[in-house]
Amino acid sequence: MLKMRLSMGGTKKRPVYKIVVADSRFPRDGRFIEKLGFYNPLLPKDKKERIGLDSERIKYWLGQGAQPTTRVARLLGENDIMPMPEKGNNPQKAIPKKDRKKADEGGEAKPEGDASKPAEAPKEEAKPAEATKEEAKPAEAKPAEAKPAEATKEEAKPAEAPKEEEKK
Repeated sequence: MLKMRLSMGGTKKRPVYKIVVADSRFPRDGRFIEKLGFYNPLLPKDKKERIGLDSERIKYWLGQGAQPTTRVARLLGENDIMPMPEKGNNPQKAIPKKDRKKADEGGEAKPEGDASKPAEAPKEEAKPAEATKEEAKPAEAKPAEAKPAEATKEEAKPAEAPKEEEKK
């Protein structure tokens, strides 16, 4: 199968890519059939020297059945050689970073069914929870004033003891 892909060149931390047509079985930086252009990601987007493409040869290889990789398809779409590809759905990006770390460590992970719903649900739940806390604070403050200070200390001690036992 023919692929249009980026072949890496340049030096350490200064990449320059060639846009090539190669058999999909060949290594990334190995043998290729034809060089179709170049891409220098270090240059600003408005510079003309950032991307160079041979549009006639690219159209020829697309006609021959060469499949561009996602990055090459995006570059070709930006240069109006082919239609811009749709953005892919990466469900991991919708999950907050702290939850991703838990999932990687083996903790509880959020369901991956529809990534947009779990990201929105905590925001909606957080608002009512804050409202209930604000409503609960005045209600808790009134009974606390009525109780003597010794009673609140006694209630606090049993609550702390189980927490210490849970840690052990």
